[in-house]
Amino acid sequence: MAARKDERIVISPLGEYYDDVLTVDAWINNRSKANQANNLLCSKLQEREKKIEERIAYLATKRGITPTELWWQILRGEAQRIDPTDIAKPVEQEETV
Repeated sequence: MAARKDERIVISPLGEYYDDVLTVDAWINNRSKANQANNLLCSKLQEREKKIEERIAYLATKRGITPTELWWQILRGEAQRIDPTDIAKPVEQEETV
């Protein structure tokens, strides 16, 4: 049987104050610090999800691709930063009469 990949992420130290706040928040919610930190991160990402999607749409438009394609490029580790010479020319929208 193959070993499971460790899916944990490593974050920078919180600093004394926020580490104390997390400790107290975890205790209040009867969770470990790791579980409470996971819960807080997921909650914050849910709050920001719409804004993240808007930013992906903007960046995809600059590249001349769909937001879905940019999303998958990022997840596959293929997305690249671009410079001004790489910005896609806007597609002219046809006028409907």
